[in-house]
Amino acid sequence: MNMYSQLYYELLRIRLVELEISKQYKKQKMRCPIHLSIGQEAIAVGICNNLLKKDKVVTAHRSHAHYLAKGGDLNAMLSELHGKKTGCSKGKGGSMHLIDLNVGVEAAVPIVGSTIPIGVGISWGLKLNNKKNICVIFFGDGATEEGVFLESLDFAVLHNLPVLFVCEDNNYSVYSQKKKRQSSKRNILKIAEGAGMKSKKIDGNNVFEIHQETKKIINQLKKKSGPYFLSLETYRHLEHCGPDNDDHLNYREKNYIKYWMNKCPISIAEKFLLKNNLITKNTIKEFKKKIISEINSGFDFANKSKFPKKNELEKDIYA
Repeated sequence: MNMYSQLYYELLRIRLVELEISKQYKKQKMRCPIHLSIGQEAIAVGICNNLLKKDKVVTAHRSHAHYLAKGGDLNAMLSELHGKKTGCSKGKGGSMHLIDLNVGVEAAVPIVGSTIPIGVGISWGLKLNNKKNICVIFFGDGATEEGVFLESLDFAVLHNLPVLFVCEDNNYSVYSQKKKRQSSKRNILKIAEGAGMKSKKIDGNNVFEIHQETKKIINQLKKKSGPYFLSLETYRHLEHCGPDNDDHLNYREKNYIKYWMNKCPISIAEKFLLKNNLITKNTIKEFKKKIISEINSGFDFANKSKFPKKNELEKDIYA
């Protein structure tokens, strides 16, 4: 499998996993809130494919794509969503608290902006221990409105830390468009540059462009060039929290929805691969068949797994 096909496969895998979660969620067996990554998968796949297992990742409430792209176990993730003891957080965290230290998924925390200083702390630890790895912090555009965001940028630059700040800008904080939350004169790249770090804007829905651009940036980071800030515009297909489409609420204009649906990362990747003869339609069918089989097996594993016992309630918790 060539590099392009591999990226597409991982993109498709996350999309099909999320679609099945959306479908199965209505059965009331997953009792935690879910924030699906449908439409935003390219950022996770494009960046995480340039990371080593020992590189660290921290993310927020919309964490499924990052977890899977970094190598997290699908069975463990689905079990966690079902609250089972075989879950990656032993059934105690749910969708918004995924973790897998074996592949460098250090934390997923739903408090907006909270993982930004956590990630900076992790990167500081890497530097203090003379590690050659980096930490990638994924967060939404709403998190850049938190005070700790600016403090974290300043600290990362001051100590020249090996950290990549990744802003997944889907333009909305729940139902509030960015223009209702931020000044039209605000420029997030200039804010990062004003703190003293390099910054760049990349198309958040083109997995191949993301992979190519971040490969160079990550290599620079590992040469101790200091922190870097990325802004990637993207679009979530479904509601902020939950398995459904909520466009009937009319908080996003029809032309806006149409524009972004035409920029679906799966479609962009598929068209590129077919046009350049890097994949066949039969191969795509085989990919889907293989992924669906894995997903069915994962849900079967989760459903058959047991719930934690009461005496495990206070084990492995921070507070």
